[in-house]
Amino acid sequence: MNKVYICFPGGKHKALTMSYDDGRVSDRRLVALFNQYGIKGTFHLNSGLFGDSRRIRPEEVRPLYEGHEIACHTVTHPTIARCPLPEVAQEVLDDRRALEALAGYPVRGLSYPNGSLSPEIEALLPACGIRYSRVVGSSDSFALPEDPYRWQATCHHNHRLMELGEAFLALHKKQYLYLMYVWGHSYEFDDQDNWSLMEDFCRMMGGQEDIWYCTNIDFMDYMDDSRRLRFAADNSFVMNPNARDLYISVNDGEPVRVPAGQTLRL
Repeated sequence: MNKVYICFPGGKHKALTMSYDDGRVSDRRLVALFNQYGIKGTFHLNSGLFGDSRRIRPEEVRPLYEGHEIACHTVTHPTIARCPLPEVAQEVLDDRRALEALAGYPVRGLSYPNGSLSPEIEALLPACGIRYSRVVGSSDSFALPEDPYRWQATCHHNHRLMELGEAFLALHKKQYLYLMYVWGHSYEFDDQDNWSLMEDFCRMMGGQEDIWYCTNIDFMDYMDDSRRLRFAADNSFVMNPNARDLYISVNDGEPVRVPAGQTLRL
């Protein structure tokens, strides 16, 4: 029987994603850094706060974040665990509507404002069209998320960033999938005068052949599609019902591309 492993795009076994909140004007500099080094990020925005001079303008949302992901952070950034559930639903849905009008695509990610959440809010989010939501804190881990509505990052950028990045680069066992996830707020680099930290990190991490650079929703969608692959009982063939190509490893050999909508003999 064939031994089959799911791979990231291109047959890679490591993925890097970044996640930044609040849509402050410092995002302009952060996005430029990501673009320079080929790194992808997700930016969680509060559509009701765009009039604040510290935040980006609505008209620059689409061009600024092109190639990255625009995601929700609620309209007004309340501590939602203290709010009635209908108010939480309105905060999320109204943020989606406003951001989708700017982005031109479905907005399906969220980070909890002030890190505030509850089991009831988690249960509400799928009905609001949200596929995942990030919590605060650092896991110090490269494991894949077990609960997409309590998705904890590997680290905040002020927590062991370079140390963890070096450890991530050194990972080589291809029988595992690894994810490094970094979060924060771009204005923190201004407040702490440590932009050099992120530039050093991007320079170190960019251009690595064994890393898939993805947004949060890229990662979630690819893993959802991978779970829909249909294998024969003896793993002699696989059918890909999705609209995207997927990658697998067979018997520890070279990665195999499974074309969208096709059945492939292994």
